[in-house]
Amino acid sequence: MGKGRLEAFTDGVIAIIITIMVLEMKVPQGADLAALRADLPVFLVYGLSYVNVAIFWNNHHHMLHATGRVDGRVLWANLFLLFWLSLVPFVIRWMDETGFAALPTSAYGIVLAMAAVGYTLTQRALIASNGKDSPLAAALGSDLKGKASLAFYIAAIPLAFLSPWLAIALYIVVALMWFVPDRRIEPLARK
Repeated sequence: MGKGRLEAFTDGVIAIIITIMVLEMKVPQGADLAALRADLPVFLVYGLSYVNVAIFWNNHHHMLHATGRVDGRVLWANLFLLFWLSLVPFVIRWMDETGFAALPTSAYGIVLAMAAVGYTLTQRALIASNGKDSPLAAALGSDLKGKASLAFYIAAIPLAFLSPWLAIALYIVVALMWFVPDRRIEPLARK
């Protein structure tokens, strides 16, 4: 399979995930600012989730453009990533319907952490397919940013049981770390 087909499939799945996220949002129960204010927390988590999904998509796009070929390992790793991303709308809805209770907020962290694992597995599969001396392998190096992100997600999972909002703050920190596309890979995508 060519990498273009993998990229097109991933683009389609991510577009569906984003569509489901917005369709799952409830309309405010009134026509004034107070009604909108009541739904502000879920709207902010939707915004955070949109940014997170967009970050995975953006970096995935650059990563695929920095490689020459894909194989079966890449396909399965990519499907693992997409599985976890597809659960984002579910956990957003669960958080909303429970008033941001500890377990759903922790589950949100589990979903993001597992998506990060899926992204890492996809990176490693691409490196294995393209060689340890490939431009992607050289650009990633030790991937401290990826390891730090996973550590923050893992720390936020139990933290949600102490304070869901502190856990969400850690999820925001990770999103801010990745908001600018991965500068190690982006230049390779232009070649």
